Amino acid sequence: MTMSIQGPEDDRPPPVRAALGAVAWKEVAHLLTNLPAALVGFVYTVFMVATAGGLSVTVVGLPLLATGLFVSRRLGRTERARARVLLGVHVEEPTPLPGPRRAGGFFPWLWAAVKDPVAWRSVLYELVRLPWGVLTFTVALTGLFVLWPVLPYVTRALTNVDRLLVRGLLSPSDELERRIAELESDRGVVVDTAAADLRRIERDLHDGAQARLVALAMGLGLAKEKLLEDPDAAATMVDEAHGEVKLALQELRDLARGIHPAVLTDRGLDAALSSVASRCTVPVKVHVDLPERPAAAIEGIAYFTVSELLQNISKHSRARTASVDVWRSGGRLLLRVADDGRGGASPAGGTGLAGLTERLGAVDGVFVVDSPQGRGTVVTAELPWRARG
Repeated sequence: MTMSIQGPEDDRPPPVRAALGAVAWKEVAHLLTNLPAALVGFVYTVFMVATAGGLSVTVVGLPLLATGLFVSRRLGRTERARARVLLGVHVEEPTPLPGPRRAGGFFPWLWAAVKDPVAWRSVLYELVRLPWGVLTFTVALTGLFVLWPVLPYVTRALTNVDRLLVRGLLSPSDELERRIAELESDRGVVVDTAAADLRRIERDLHDGAQARLVALAMGLGLAKEKLLEDPDAAATMVDEAHGEVKLALQELRDLARGIHPAVLTDRGLDAALSSVASRCTVPVKVHVDLPERPAAAIEGIAYFTVSELLQNISKHSRARTASVDVWRSGGRLLLRVADDGRGGASPAGGTGLAGLTERLGAVDGVFVVDSPQGRGTVVTAELPWRARG
């Protein structure tokens, strides 16, 4: 048996029937309630616009307009709910405006509220709907008495116009809403990534260099006590402390390289990636073809992306050779890291590849993994090109 599932985006009404069914009665109810709803919305909108416009030269004009537009948003929400119940029109709710705290202060919030496109479309909807509400109320009320045989067809034609008005003026901007959702998600990824990096640095310092420095201080303290009693033992302890200092300095250098390597700052991606490739357990060919250096943030993301991919090749790929290519194409910085290993890599497993996907997505980047089993792995990444300085 085949079942047809109707999604929320498929909100077309059922075919018209000559007899008045439940759908037709809902459409009649919508047409009859158009007039009172239109009267309320029109009177409020005209009063709000006139009052706020008249007071716009005073200090209370803009706050009053922002408040009025907020109420217009609420009226639009009511109309979407009425259309959803009576007409079966499923329109997504727009993203709420951020409060003064999230907007960065009172004046940024005030400006965002005054130029809110959702509220202004609601204002336009209330203004154009009054004559339409008078017409639909008159036709529906008259039709109940004199147009009974064809009333379902008349109400369908009229409510189709209502459906177009709701979708056209009360729907959120698809592109704007999508972009807002992406930015909110990306902001969360950036915050989580920064917090994870701080925890990693703190853990590396605590478990590595800090522990060695504590042991070094204790060893020097013991050597100081034995300096007069047993100079030979004290000299041995100083030699051991000297070794601990070297190891602590090496760990600090490795940690600094993990935060932002000096070679990347001084010489750019070509030298930095060649340095990373030299530490890989698999022979790596590096080819960087860039006419100039990108912005420091983009350069850093590109470096750490390639660095982590080469670490994955060393640990998991069982490859014999690998390659790194970096080039610019238009307004994009492209990275390609390939190996001839066992394949089977996927970001879906919640591995480091998933983290790279989120990091690149946070800066409008793209991360694609092609890794068939037994045929190697090719990872392609794109970053927006931003000029240095």
